[in-house]
Amino acid sequence: MSANFTLVLFGANSDLAARKLFPSMFQLSRWGQMPAKYRIIGLGRPMKSHDEFRREVRQKIVAHAPDTVRDEAELEVFSNNLFYVRHDLAAGEGLEELRREVMRGEGQEETCQNILFYLSTPPSLAPRIVRSVEAAGLGGRGASTCGGWRKIILEKPFGHDLQSARELNRAVRKVFHEEQMYRIDHYLGKEPVQNIIVFRFSNGMFEPIWNRHYIDNVRITIAEDFGIRDRGAYYEESGLLRDIIQNHGLQLLASVAMEPPVDLSPDAVRDEKGKVFRSVRLFTPESAARDVVLGQYEGYRQEAHVAPDSRVETFASVKFFVDNWRWMGVPFHIKAGKNLAETVTEIVITFKCPPQNFFGPPGSCSYTANQIVIRIQPEETIAIRFGTKRPGESMVTDPVYMKFDYKASFSKVGLTPYHRLLIDAMSGDQMHFIRDDAVESSWTVIDSIKSSLPDIEPYPYAVHSWGPESVLQAQS
Repeated sequence: MSANFTLVLFGANSDLAARKLFPSMFQLSRWGQMPAKYRIIGLGRPMKSHDEFRREVRQKIVAHAPDTVRDEAELEVFSNNLFYVRHDLAAGEGLEELRREVMRGEGQEETCQNILFYLSTPPSLAPRIVRSVEAAGLGGRGASTCGGWRKIILEKPFGHDLQSARELNRAVRKVFHEEQMYRIDHYLGKEPVQNIIVFRFSNGMFEPIWNRHYIDNVRITIAEDFGIRDRGAYYEESGLLRDIIQNHGLQLLASVAMEPPVDLSPDAVRDEKGKVFRSVRLFTPESAARDVVLGQYEGYRQEAHVAPDSRVETFASVKFFVDNWRWMGVPFHIKAGKNLAETVTEIVITFKCPPQNFFGPPGSCSYTANQIVIRIQPEETIAIRFGTKRPGESMVTDPVYMKFDYKASFSKVGLTPYHRLLIDAMSGDQMHFIRDDAVESSWTVIDSIKSSLPDIEPYPYAVHSWGPESVLQAQS
């Protein structure tokens, strides 16, 4: 008997589910990339019927992804596969009704179901959820009698610090094996991020110079032109270092800095990224004072659910060093923040100057320095910057760019991160998901910053600026 597929979504009424998950699931269904027989069971606290839940999901898809709805009949087919189970985790309720709903699927025994649990909930709820899943007999460690599997997707952040990350890992591993766990960071589903490994290791012109002998510095920018919106309570607990640097920032750093894997198996790739995290130099009070700038945008303390004297950072500029053979001495600057001048994510690799500069002031070539600029958003491009002679009689040099653009080069529309990562989780490909050792190593780095700068007052910066610019210039 072939196993049916059930996706169980905890937090079915969340903003993430409305904006990203349901539109992605609908498109996968429309494209024929969901299993032939599938059910999506949403769990939430409000009382509602299956039909009410289906109407709400249809409305959310139309509101947040109207371009995906080309045929109302397709949307109707998708919504017929949606089911709802009321569940109040805070009240300590069990998952007996979920088990009954799972077993109602096509009349099969639940052991024959392939079940993917998706936790679109605060990470602090994960231990209680997995304990409830196990108590209901739906856990991942029990042997299946007819080939069904169990997997679980966990949204970031994976803990609040190293200790909580370890506790979270231990709690989930009591119910699911590591190979059944998919820690999702949607940046790893972006086409330009997945392309970094191809760009580096399939092009012979780049790999020989991808090291400390030729590269002067790497700068990673993750900027947003909006504030914390309605996430004041979350940000008071998290801050920018934990919200962005620990996951998105360090994952991009690892993609740039990793060694070639022995093959393209998920663990081979993740092994090399894990080595990078373990090689990142930890911070001391002296190095943190020199290499870390924290800021807070003006008006943050007036946001909802924010303390009037909050010292939470909404901006961070951190200079990291990767202490291994390839990168010793090369600074990796990561700058990230809220309410900055524009929304942009990019990686800029700047190469060292030639040994002799004929075309500018002695000892300086910054104006025409060679660079590789990998733009992840809003555009998806790769540009190579080099110097060339300006037309005319004088030997004057100007920087120019050669640019590759995904949209201009490929007619096929790429998958969004959640499309890609949902497909990977269903098929069992963990390459673009984060392994437990990487989680713990990255938290070790962030903890070293937090412990080196205890309760520091962040520098204020103007909304839609590039952060506390005078402080950044003084430390550059």
